[in-house]
Amino acid sequence: MINISIPKPSITINKQKNPELSNIYGFTDFHLIPRDKGGIFMFYNDNQELLFVGKARKLRQRIKKHFEDTVSPIKMHRDEVTKIEVCVIEDPVHREIYETYIINELKSKYNIDKVFFK
Repeated sequence: MINISIPKPSITINKQKNPELSNIYGFTDFHLIPRDKGGIFMFYNDNQELLFVGKARKLRQRIKKHFEDTVSPIKMHRDEVTKIEVCVIEDPVHREIYETYIINELKSKYNIDKVFFK
């Protein structure tokens, strides 16, 4: 049997109420997310429920795209996101394993393509 544990987040950014600086849906700390690193990211709501899990070769670009893109799975739920956790994981195979594991273990609300639970 293989033991997998959910990695601890490298970076956590929270939605700001009435941010003074330029922001995307209330998030002002995107600069903390590495631009050139790969990893996984998790979007949470204010009840600490996991909304969405994703992976990326370039984290900052991919996370921002979820807030700008018209085809993002969370496009109708962007206002729900209040916290973003990021785990830097360079190996693409490890990213895939962690993403699928977290989606199914924590029952991510808006991931539909890698769900094994019903």
